[in-house]
Amino acid sequence: MTRLVLCLLFLTFFLSAPVWASQANHTAAKQVILLDYDTGQVLFEKNADERMPTSSMSKVMTIYLVFEALRDGRLGLDGTLKVSEKAWRKGGSKMFVEVGKRVKVEDLIRGVLIQSGNDATIVLAEGLAGTEEAFADALNAKAAELGMTHSHFMNASGWPDPEHYSTARDLATLSKAIIHDFPEDYRYFSEKEFTYNNIPQKNRNPLLYRDMGADGIKTGHTEVGGYGLMASGTREGRRVILVVNGLEDEKARAQEGARLLEWGLRGFENVTLFKAGDTVIDAPVVMGAAKTVPASVAADLTVTIPVTVKNDLAVEARYEGPLSAPIKKGDRIGTLRVDIPRVGVTEIPLLATADVKPLGFFARTIVKMKLFLGGK
Repeated sequence: MTRLVLCLLFLTFFLSAPVWASQANHTAAKQVILLDYDTGQVLFEKNADERMPTSSMSKVMTIYLVFEALRDGRLGLDGTLKVSEKAWRKGGSKMFVEVGKRVKVEDLIRGVLIQSGNDATIVLAEGLAGTEEAFADALNAKAAELGMTHSHFMNASGWPDPEHYSTARDLATLSKAIIHDFPEDYRYFSEKEFTYNNIPQKNRNPLLYRDMGADGIKTGHTEVGGYGLMASGTREGRRVILVVNGLEDEKARAQEGARLLEWGLRGFENVTLFKAGDTVIDAPVVMGAAKTVPASVAADLTVTIPVTVKNDLAVEARYEGPLSAPIKKGDRIGTLRVDIPRVGVTEIPLLATADVKPLGFFARTIVKMKLFLGGK
């Protein structure tokens, strides 16, 4: 394996504001994941793959299917759904719908996302699938489709059940999907208040009331799982996703959620190292019509780095060399290895950006003779 150190990029960013990187691993939360939305890089994690009760954070999965139905025309915002006795009787947090009445879909969405109404959630589930049990099957199918491989849903609301669970990583996957797939509908997550039946209701997400760029997503709480939060926010065009769970009370959830989201927004920066098609290296070729072949990355290579990094960001091209013709444009000829201090190593395929045809018979014979005789 040939290694070519392209450059040692001296990416030293000096503190312009307090950053609490050293404190992140002292969080009291039982499960945490913090990631950059654009690059997908995990900035911090703690027990991110540990099975946990998801409580009302499960409602985001329900809303994903509701948004999908709106997009596909199976539901309309002004359409109405009938409130069953099961929905009306459901305990826990409520939107206070009335049995037998019909409620606008848009009101139900707000009742779920702002008030975390279990009743509103069941009305939507029954409206889409007939029964909450059938809707749970749809939730599990969609979770598998989204890559939430460690999640299982027994109901639409997150009502406690030993077989109803997820992980912080899976909920981060869901968060990214709902923001990406439904950018217009995502606005509902940032609404702070809603009045239904003359009952004013305020959003339970504490980060929405802080001037920090937070615009979602959902709180949750069960006796077994503790207090949790799915959160997201933007600053200067960069978005971060956070999932925390297992905190002892609402105050701890608000404080840890704000601290970790702020750290993710302020403590890191996205840097584009190479654009798609940019020549990263010219790798040597033998037995070819050209002596080198240019190599690049398939898509823009953007990485998330800590703004306090003092070490070098090491970028290294690795390939089996010299390469042998023929080479076709698009062939993988090596790997670009990016070592990001305090984050980890990222490896990206290096692709040939040009064809290299093989030499003819006589030219190959001459090259082989030179190599045999030690010539150049």
